[in-house]
Amino acid sequence: MGEELCGLSVKDLQRIENQLEMSLQGVRMKKEHVYTAEIQELSRKGNFMRQENVELYKKVKLIEQENVELYRKAYGTRDNTSAANGSGFGPYGTATINREIIMDGPIQLQLSQPLSPTLGTPEKGTESR
Repeated sequence: MGEELCGLSVKDLQRIENQLEMSLQGVRMKKEHVYTAEIQELSRKGNFMRQENVELYKKVKLIEQENVELYRKAYGTRDNTSAANGSGFGPYGTATINREIIMDGPIQLQLSQPLSPTLGTPEKGTESR
């Protein structure tokens, strides 16, 4: 490509340089326009998602409040505090747990051998020989 420029005058080279600069400026303007349009679209989508998130949060809170009210209707006022804070016993004697408790950390469960009625000694037949 450079071989073609060998025989050109300084004036011709300056003209080619100006054409290249103008073309490059056009490419940069087009690139800026595309990026600006992309940023505006992403911003619009982000605002829409934020609004949708707020609406979903309101729906969840409304459903939670309805659940508390239904619990109170079904089980009366004998356990208002546990119904209001999400802990206590639910229908059929199932335990309900406050969400904050679950978020505190992992719960670790493990199995152990049953103890005999004589103060913690292993049952017969489980001793090693």
